[in-house]
Amino acid sequence: MIRTIPILSFLTILFGCGPQTGQSANSDSAQQSGEYKDLGPSEMADKMKSEPGTVLDVRTPQETAQGVIEGAVLMDFYEDDFPQRFKELDKEKPVYVYCAKGGRSSNAAEMMVEAGFTKVYNLDGGMTAWEAADMPTQQ
Repeated sequence: MIRTIPILSFLTILFGCGPQTGQSANSDSAQQSGEYKDLGPSEMADKMKSEPGTVLDVRTPQETAQGVIEGAVLMDFYEDDFPQRFKELDKEKPVYVYCAKGGRSSNAAEMMVEAGFTKVYNLDGGMTAWEAADMPTQQ
């Protein structure tokens, strides 16, 4: 029993709670420690106004034909050259990434953080949530 206490303490420290690098975090300090932040539609719209950057749509051409967030740069997550193409964006400017529901954009956000982007924001719920919140889109 006495020997298990130091082992448990070590494991608690090693595998402690909280988000790990490259995962979503919900505090501004996360932006400085190599993590992206999930934002809801109104939060995302406010952040895009107060801190302009690149709006990145990672959906397919068939999906983007239904409408996009104004000014979005289109880069299909499923294209083979996606990992090279997003690296051409300015790593120091905020990047607001979204997809249809949030899965691909979460993966893209994680890839961007790993590539050295400093401010990455993922639209929680994707374009589905954006449209449900009656946020503006363009064709």
